[in-house]
Amino acid sequence: MVHAVPTVSLHDGIEIPVVGFGTANMKGNQGASAIASAITNGYRLIDTAYNYENEGAVGEAIQRVEIPREQLQVASKLPGRYHQYNEAVKAIQESLFRANLDYFDLYLIHWPNPKENHYVEAWQALIDAQKWGLVRSIGVSNFLPEHLERLEKETGILPSINQIELHPFFNQEEQREWHEKHGIVTESWSPLYRAKDTMENETLQYVAHKYNKSVAQVILRWHYQLGAVTIPKSTSPQRQVENISIFDFALDYEDMEMIGKLTRPDGRINDQNPAEYEEF
Repeated sequence: MVHAVPTVSLHDGIEIPVVGFGTANMKGNQGASAIASAITNGYRLIDTAYNYENEGAVGEAIQRVEIPREQLQVASKLPGRYHQYNEAVKAIQESLFRANLDYFDLYLIHWPNPKENHYVEAWQALIDAQKWGLVRSIGVSNFLPEHLERLEKETGILPSINQIELHPFFNQEEQREWHEKHGIVTESWSPLYRAKDTMENETLQYVAHKYNKSVAQVILRWHYQLGAVTIPKSTSPQRQVENISIFDFALDYEDMEMIGKLTRPDGRINDQNPAEYEEF
């Protein structure tokens, strides 16, 4: 049984589910079918990006299901090559055309690209896109506190959400605390890390056995109890249901601490440090 998914309020008043559906690498008819399956199985937050090259598949999936558009939350992201203001505005419009949507519920800057140093300009484009009704809520992805502070200093507006790499092997405790202090919701990408590594981890196996849940369910529940939104992805309908069925149990304090201690200084999956990494 899929339990109702709780929501979290962003600081601009928009509410989003605490578990959404990630769509990276889901393209074409196969991708649209997997996304439509996820929506049918209860997902209401769908995460895509310009650089995933599948906004069209997301739009097609929405057309295939009988869920009204206003009940869905669709998020996309601006690529680094379009950070200059005019290019950012056109990219947002192009994303909407691709998805065959009138608006996005959430739109993020995918990476800050600090060496290029146009992310404040891109942020101003998102602010204006929100004013024009193209986007309901605006946020960022992979921004460090130093980048977020600059956005606030130069525009007066902080993002509603910051999507960051977060999983048991890289728990981002300091970043999460900064977000909480400043009213920014934390969203986790790659919340399950690499399936093989997490499924074989003895600590995670122990906790999963204790609650008679899968390792994936335990990890996603851990994220939820940290206060983070997650966007797990799966093309399997069975796994889709499993990943969203995490609201009928709770991890105790000791187990939360045990999972938190799995974090490593070098825990990033691909060593993508936002202070240096450039995405175009």
